[in-house]
Amino acid sequence: MRPSIKEILLMNPDTDTRTVYGWVRTKRDSKNVCFFELSDGSCLKNLQVIVDKEKYNPDDILAKLTTGAGVEVDGLLVESPGANQSVELQASEIRILGEAPAESYPLQKKRHSFEFLRDIAHLRPRTNALGAVTRVRSTASFAVHRFFQDRGFYYIHTPIISASDCEGAGEMFQVTTMDLNNIPKTGGSVDYTHDFFGKSAALTVSGQLEAEIYALSHSNVYTFGPTFRAENSNTARHLAEFWMIEPEMAFCSLDGNMDTAEDFIKYVIGYILEHCAEDMELFNKFIEKGIVDSLASVVNSEFHRVTYTDAMKELEKNKAKFEFEPSWGVDLQSEHEKYLTEQVFKGPVIVTDYPKDIKAFYMKMNDDGKTVRAMDVLVPRLGEIIGGSQREDSLEKLTARINDMGLEEKDYWWYLDLRRYGSVPHSGFGLGFERLIQYMTGMQNIRDVIPFPRTVHNAEF
Repeated sequence: MRPSIKEILLMNPDTDTRTVYGWVRTKRDSKNVCFFELSDGSCLKNLQVIVDKEKYNPDDILAKLTTGAGVEVDGLLVESPGANQSVELQASEIRILGEAPAESYPLQKKRHSFEFLRDIAHLRPRTNALGAVTRVRSTASFAVHRFFQDRGFYYIHTPIISASDCEGAGEMFQVTTMDLNNIPKTGGSVDYTHDFFGKSAALTVSGQLEAEIYALSHSNVYTFGPTFRAENSNTARHLAEFWMIEPEMAFCSLDGNMDTAEDFIKYVIGYILEHCAEDMELFNKFIEKGIVDSLASVVNSEFHRVTYTDAMKELEKNKAKFEFEPSWGVDLQSEHEKYLTEQVFKGPVIVTDYPKDIKAFYMKMNDDGKTVRAMDVLVPRLGEIIGGSQREDSLEKLTARINDMGLEEKDYWWYLDLRRYGSVPHSGFGLGFERLIQYMTGMQNIRDVIPFPRTVHNAEF
């Protein structure tokens, strides 16, 4: 297999001709020498190639060495006199594999707005920032799996098509094979018996409920896959398609859940700081100054733990500071979460025991009958990054909760069976992968940390 440019830049000069592949990033021409830089996406740095026109001067080839062109270059790896690289390639032969005409190739300037790049999502990975995001996202994906695999978790592929609404919010994309111009109805309602699955189906908003099935047979499991939400929100924080990381752990209380969540966040961030240092320096310099130190602080911090009730008391002391007035019984807003992490506790915070009326039906009820064993992990700069809970393991209480929330008991018959047969205490949490990548890179719009963003009125690429 050919060595990557990342590997070549770490090599010593040699006397053997080698072949290098990549895309032209920049080109400088003088009377006797042509300099151009190659990238193959393996790292942020480019490999400089030098062409001595006295020894090699096919004008037709050099004219086609434009930004974006794909090339194959033979040459010698020699010591570089420049300060930015230790080696460079002295070209002996150049082959153009794919031209990129300068008059039409849209990535000519060194800096483009991220908004402009979203309109050419098929080309934006070639830019420095989006290329760095791609490498961080890939490395973080590996870190996610390594964290759970090293701790004995099993990776479960939960279904993308589901008949259950985990969140109970109804913001789901319908899946159907019915003719939309001739939908069968009975008594004015859609007759789903004519549909492919014989019932209403949708793209999943979470793999949690199905993961609980395997947690109650294999103890510790996790899902990591695409989820979907038909929320008509056109903001920098929302996607219609996004990836979720969702571990579920049997014989695990809320305390164990919090411990795992804290360890997980520290591990993945620490892994990125260690293995993506070059890319992180780009984000530190051009996207959000100080982000590397901020992330290192999270890795080395104690995660404070506070109940929702006590957190609300802190917020109510300073209610005049907020656009949304804090009061017991309402959910925390982003401004509240940032205030807790940045002003009150000056570090990451885990808020627990939320009012039951603002949390999902599957969360375990506390003895007070008013709160549930929920937890949200909050971090500085962002706010909530993880949401989780101890799951309700009582059949009687879960059934009552489903009915209280106006959900159809029959839609959750199998979920109730998990409480009917061998129920045990179990817990889990969910983390939106794109929010984690956004947090680690400092990118301001979530659409810039996923390869192909799916948003309202946007499914182009």
